Amino acid sequence: MNRIIRLARHLIETRFATRRRFTPAVLDRVEAAVAAAEGAHCGELRIVIETDLDAWSIVAGKSARQRALEVFAGARVWDTERNNGILLYVLFADRAVEIVADRGFNGLVAPAEWAAVCVKMQDEFRKGRWEHGILAGVGAAAGLLARHFPGTGPQGNELPDRPVLL
Repeated sequence: MNRIIRLARHLIETRFATRRRFTPAVLDRVEAAVAAAEGAHCGELRIVIETDLDAWSIVAGKSARQRALEVFAGARVWDTERNNGILLYVLFADRAVEIVADRGFNGLVAPAEWAAVCVKMQDEFRKGRWEHGILAGVGAAAGLLARHFPGTGPQGNELPDRPVLL
């Protein structure tokens, strides 16, 4: 995408719009879905929704993937006991969804499977169904987590379940 067009999109997208899409009630329902999903596996799921990037990041060419990797580290998703945390990252200004999985998933989940989760979310977002998109992502990601890290007995909740809006 042309950097000037991308910069314009990032300048136009507002945090107010993001908060209108993800009201406290929506965040409550997503948090409950994450908590319920984590009852079926011992993996950890973290959701971060970011409105836009600063102008310098756009000019420097920072991609949504690069930003997702930064958020993954900053949110300490990598710091779970079994290295089985994943980040669902949404960058609204780019209409991008990225999944970053910890090293415990290496060789277990094919990139196409993660991409399919992203596509489900993006399909719902294109229809303006923001909550449904996030919930579809939670459900699809939870299925992958349960397949590779099934729940066995009581598990600690190492990461907060509530989505973060940046």
